[in-house]
Amino acid sequence: MSSQPLLETLAIHAGQEPDPVHGAVMPPITLSTTFAQPEPGKPLRFDYSRSGNPTRAVLEACLAALERASFGFAFASGCAAATTLLHTLRPGDHVVCGDDVYGGTYRLLQHAATALGIRTTTVDATDPAAFAAALRPETKLAWIESPTNPLLKLADVAAIARYTAERGVRLVVDNTFASPALQNPIELGADVVLHSTTKYINGHSDVVGGALVTRDPQLAERLRFLQNALGAVPSPFDCYLVLRGVKTLPVRMQRHVETASELARRLEEHPAVERVLYPGLRSHPQHELARTQMRGGGGIISIVLRGGEPAARRFLTSLRWFALAESLGGVESLAEHPALMTHASIPKDKREAIGIGDGLVRLSVGLEHVHDLWADLEQALSKARAET
Repeated sequence: MSSQPLLETLAIHAGQEPDPVHGAVMPPITLSTTFAQPEPGKPLRFDYSRSGNPTRAVLEACLAALERASFGFAFASGCAAATTLLHTLRPGDHVVCGDDVYGGTYRLLQHAATALGIRTTTVDATDPAAFAAALRPETKLAWIESPTNPLLKLADVAAIARYTAERGVRLVVDNTFASPALQNPIELGADVVLHSTTKYINGHSDVVGGALVTRDPQLAERLRFLQNALGAVPSPFDCYLVLRGVKTLPVRMQRHVETASELARRLEEHPAVERVLYPGLRSHPQHELARTQMRGGGGIISIVLRGGEPAARRFLTSLRWFALAESLGGVESLAEHPALMTHASIPKDKREAIGIGDGLVRLSVGLEHVHDLWADLEQALSKARAET
């Protein structure tokens, strides 16, 4: 057996030695904004909490270990992490991005980044050859989600990584939906992994955060500079909350996957449901890729309801245990309408072109009992069916 510690052990111990002063097993929250220096300009390790903080350093070391990386950087949100990464580019640089991504990522790349002189081309990332064909001499960054938000499409990370490596393009994979418990893109060839730690890594819907991890020392040096210069860092208390949440990530993800798999199978058989999108189902177009690239189908299910938006509205407003809310990955189950909520920033014609229709609903399956969740879905689906 490998001498390398496994995920369950890393989630609890990586970067988290007992406090050397008092022996505290849980890393203390260091709220101080400034740190005494024995000599002018020679801090012991930290000087100012924007530049570095003991609690944040523990979280960053833990996240790097979970993704089998060397360097980790924590941010105030997933969008803050993405924005910082974009600042490694220069005016005139080009990004190739998957066409099905979080609405905030689309907004950042298609609107905010243009002010920096950065242009983005979107392409279907399920086709590695088509993705490679979109790369240009000025392309500096390739950006994919796998599974995607909200259509749960998978990109062959290893295949795309081979193309980007040949062209000298950095590959970033947003691993938020899978989490390190189910997928490690760096081991598949990615250069950078991005997380919204708000989601599965924290897992309790009580903190907003983001992260970048990498094995590249040159990129790490640049990210460390930008993290300090741009200042989009999390508070020590937020770092503590994420650290608390990450300790249960492996066991939470196991339950998320088990329940989501059962619900997905039942949803496929319901007459009110036109289509179920879940990588763990044999009916998923990239099911075989999911079996080789991931360690489970994940905790998100997307469904297309018969009857379009009226049926979707009726379904969502009839749920009891699934809260109608944005975000995902918490212990509680959530449901949302991408076209009206998380992906409303994407123009309607573009949404529909990639498959985000008015009947699409995204479910984040929590840790409640599967029988209660199914009863909730079943009664809401019956009401939605009455709309058709």
